[in-house]
Amino acid sequence: TGPPIALHATDYLAEQLNTPRYTGAQNLRDMVEAGDMWGIGDIDDEGNCSEEAEKIIAQRLLGQVFAVSAQIVAEEICSMEDVDRGAKVGLRWARGPFELANKLGIESACSMASQYAELAGFTLPDLMASQAESGKPFEFSYIDVTTDGSIATVQINRPEAMNALNETVVSQLGDALDILNADNSISTIVLEGAGKAFVAGADVKFFVDKIRADKIQDIYDFTAFGHQVLDKLENSPKTTIAMTTGLALGGGLELALSCDYRIGTRRTQFRFPETSIGIYPGLGGSQRTPRICGVESARWAILAGNFMDHNSAFALGLLTHLVEPSEVDVTVNSLVETGKPAVKYAGKPADSEHPVAVFASQFFSDENMDILLSGGVPEGFDAEDRNVSRQVKSLRFAAPIAVKMAADLLNDAVNTGDDLQAGLALELERLETIFATADAHEGLSALIEGRRPQYSNS
Repeated sequence: TGPPIALHATDYLAEQLNTPRYTGAQNLRDMVEAGDMWGIGDIDDEGNCSEEAEKIIAQRLLGQVFAVSAQIVAEEICSMEDVDRGAKVGLRWARGPFELANKLGIESACSMASQYAELAGFTLPDLMASQAESGKPFEFSYIDVTTDGSIATVQINRPEAMNALNETVVSQLGDALDILNADNSISTIVLEGAGKAFVAGADVKFFVDKIRADKIQDIYDFTAFGHQVLDKLENSPKTTIAMTTGLALGGGLELALSCDYRIGTRRTQFRFPETSIGIYPGLGGSQRTPRICGVESARWAILAGNFMDHNSAFALGLLTHLVEPSEVDVTVNSLVETGKPAVKYAGKPADSEHPVAVFASQFFSDENMDILLSGGVPEGFDAEDRNVSRQVKSLRFAAPIAVKMAADLLNDAVNTGDDLQAGLALELERLETIFATADAHEGLSALIEGRRPQYSNS
């Protein structure tokens, strides 16, 4: 950032927190006046810093972070969650200050903050000490609920991770839905995501860590609980609306599909990326999607993992309402009056004449599935056609086991008909099988590592 910005930041911090110790040091002022930069020499292999000095530096820097963070929260400038969010988004830290305090231990973090506060000459807020006395880590809230008359808005507030679903988010969402479903003053639940995304899937690192630790049962338990939470939307006595005006991927799209309605704008983007990363949609996507748009369109969306813009999502019926951004609130109020839909699962595209619906009905027909699953091009289709080649390429790059299991589950959705719960049970039943494959580990790991997966069909 340069010495001038560093000087401005320290002086501003001293002014805002009324703490003279933060005032920029004289050597920094001299450097700015001279137009110089820090002269940092090369560190030799042995290091230029003793272990004792390293310890002091670490404790001072961390102590300052914890102390200032506590001060910000105590002054009600923002919440703990926002402090952590600012550090991760604005400073690109892996963990925010309060998450870091949990990792290092609350007592240790409190001790560092106390020592620094004493050194800096200010009183440390009670936040750190009271948390240390409790012996418990900080707990964070990622679900915000607001009400306006009979409308309750549930916001998933984790924008630094594009609102990805993890154990805490799913648990807190379930608790919020329990309260709202039991509240007679609420008629409508609107689900939205903070920031630009609705929900960008589930936390992939959680899956990878569990696979590597041979704890696939934990993945099953997490997903089974996720099914229970989505059932609270599926079976809610309230009108449920997903505000999918941004990106909805994987588990986020599955969450939206459990709602009665999905409102989108021109910024809406949907995708099921699961088969490309070695798994299949496990939060109801393999069952709700074909029940909404028909099995052929569901194959186009899930097996090949095609991106859906607002128009194609609306044509398939995955978006129930496509409006201008300025019309979103009016649409919500209209749906409050309408109430729950007479038919939630039409089993066919909303616009069967749309090019995507037409292509899907022909290319992904029952008759063509065997040759598609074997990597071939169905009779009557030109392999050089841009759309055809894209589908074939997507299927070939996906994990073969995941594609086959997803295809079977889509067929199961047809066979179980109106019995959604029977289909969901089959989806959950096969979860341990797919996550135990080498391809699941490879696909999920490759996503985290930013490389193309190499599948072995095992």
